[in-house]
Amino acid sequence: MTLADDWKVQLEKMKLKPDQIYTIHNKIRTLTNKFDLPGPDMRDILDFDVPHTHFPVPVRLYVPKGASREAGPTLVYLHGGGFVTCSMDSHDGLCLRMADSAKLRILSVDYRLAPQYPFPAGPDDCLHVLKWALSGAGHEYGIDNKRLGIGGDSAGGNMAAWLGQQYRKDLQTQILLYPLMQMAEIKPQKPGPQDMLQLGVVALKFVTKYYLAGADVKDTRVSPLFEKDLKNIPPTYLLTCGLDPLRAEGRLYKEYLESQGVEVEYVHEKAMPHGFLNFSRAFPKARTLPVEIGTFLKRTLGRSEELTIAKTETILPD
Repeated sequence: MTLADDWKVQLEKMKLKPDQIYTIHNKIRTLTNKFDLPGPDMRDILDFDVPHTHFPVPVRLYVPKGASREAGPTLVYLHGGGFVTCSMDSHDGLCLRMADSAKLRILSVDYRLAPQYPFPAGPDDCLHVLKWALSGAGHEYGIDNKRLGIGGDSAGGNMAAWLGQQYRKDLQTQILLYPLMQMAEIKPQKPGPQDMLQLGVVALKFVTKYYLAGADVKDTRVSPLFEKDLKNIPPTYLLTCGLDPLRAEGRLYKEYLESQGVEVEYVHEKAMPHGFLNFSRAFPKARTLPVEIGTFLKRTLGRSEELTIAKTETILPD
């Protein structure tokens, strides 16, 4: 038996209990605090709840120093974590860097997590926040309901892709960072050396059991990769990583989007692992890539913002 085979046997023996997820959550929070550098200063950071009949949804609004004083374009951002862990805090550095680079507001969503709240609690919370923003209710916080984008990483990218499909007519851009695009197949069809330990398979088995809890894997809320009509999806920034079990499905979604005329800026980081954007102290790319994402956001979401600024900066004659 090889070392990889031995690891596989040991991992298959792991029977994680739902309450152990809180221990994992705390460890991830400790790791991000240790390996993620502080992000840039903001003009303002606001924590508040988006009202809901049963479950008010906590959100955090990042307002960079260069953002407009009036209501302006905003990216609604959904953090990753396999639907079972992470939070606004774990993705604070990433949101700070993107907001500072783009000079646009970012609204981070703290949706409910499994196993306490299995599918569809998470997507429902994210949908509720997006609908709230689209309704104009966020105008008092500087959120322009006519200039909105959706984004997320990993599990958050899964929900962002689905919302991008459902609200394509209302959104100006979407950001998908190493997104989980389907749950029907949890093993890479073309395994590479990076898949020998099958850590991704073990993680996805846990997600299937405690998040999906019997839900239909063909439902596009679970597997947005299966949506056939992708016409008029907004311009998309899509990131995949070479050391990521989700690399193939991300690339496939990119090809599907392009085949239906969607503008895609595709970035493949061959030497990076899944989730690296949360560890900027360990990976210099985690500091530079959010700046590139910000440039994309300025071009797609900030177009009308730039026109507005230009009009207010008319040079008066001497």
